[in-house]
Amino acid sequence: MNDFSSQTIAAGAEPAGATGESGSRKIGDVILEVKNISLRFGGVRALTDISFDVREHEIRSIIGPNGAGKSSMLNCINGVYTPTEGTITFRGRTFSHMNSRQVAEMGVARTFQNLALFKGMSVLDNIMSGRNLKIKSNLFLQALRIGPAQAEEIRHREFVEHIIDFLEIQAHRKTPVGQLPYGLQKRVDLGRALAMQPQVLLLDEPMAGMNVEEKQDMSRFILDVNDEFGTTIVLIEHDMGVVMDISDRVVVLDYGRKIGDGAPEDVRANEDVIRAYLGAGH
Repeated sequence: MNDFSSQTIAAGAEPAGATGESGSRKIGDVILEVKNISLRFGGVRALTDISFDVREHEIRSIIGPNGAGKSSMLNCINGVYTPTEGTITFRGRTFSHMNSRQVAEMGVARTFQNLALFKGMSVLDNIMSGRNLKIKSNLFLQALRIGPAQAEEIRHREFVEHIIDFLEIQAHRKTPVGQLPYGLQKRVDLGRALAMQPQVLLLDEPMAGMNVEEKQDMSRFILDVNDEFGTTIVLIEHDMGVVMDISDRVVVLDYGRKIGDGAPEDVRANEDVIRAYLGAGH
């Protein structure tokens, strides 16, 4: 796992927020703050007065039953939805709304619950598409692949090759994504987000539909991204075993309202959470 980190740093393209030393992760100050966010669609309230923060380098999970508003919350953070009320503060800058491009340019990447990969394109080209915001050459020079544009493309492809090695999908680099098993497609989706070199990575149910072995692999990659590169992660996940094992803090939503927030062991013991989500038997 250390190859990606060392090669990337040596190439002068250290992932944003990297600690520079494997295993030296230290949770820092608040990097992202959601304050009094409400979201309505006509007369339907998707979110009501939600507030929580995310600290640099931590894994912050959002859990709750289906329809609790988890994905809507991520959509507000990364600019897909405009909150009806409230603000989002990222690295000290406060916004009532940002569009998705602004969010990406500021260093926030997102994977989605439903895969949106280019199924006819190779693994390499799918992950390469995550470098679009980093490419400086204009489309004309890119098409001709001459001069600085060619050198730039080579640098970006080298970076993507490191991601492919890190995610252990070297054998599939030229395979059309649509031909891969579902678990590997999820890994490619993660790779495309990592190609943006995000400071904050939003993961919307990255393990949905996976078997036990695939979940173990994905958990390992998430922990390595967080630990080795120091990338801050906001995670939506239904598997409570995974959430409790890898999260630093957990926020719980139910019917668009926050009913719990804290360390995994505190959330596990919260009576409101037990009734709404875990079930009395737990």
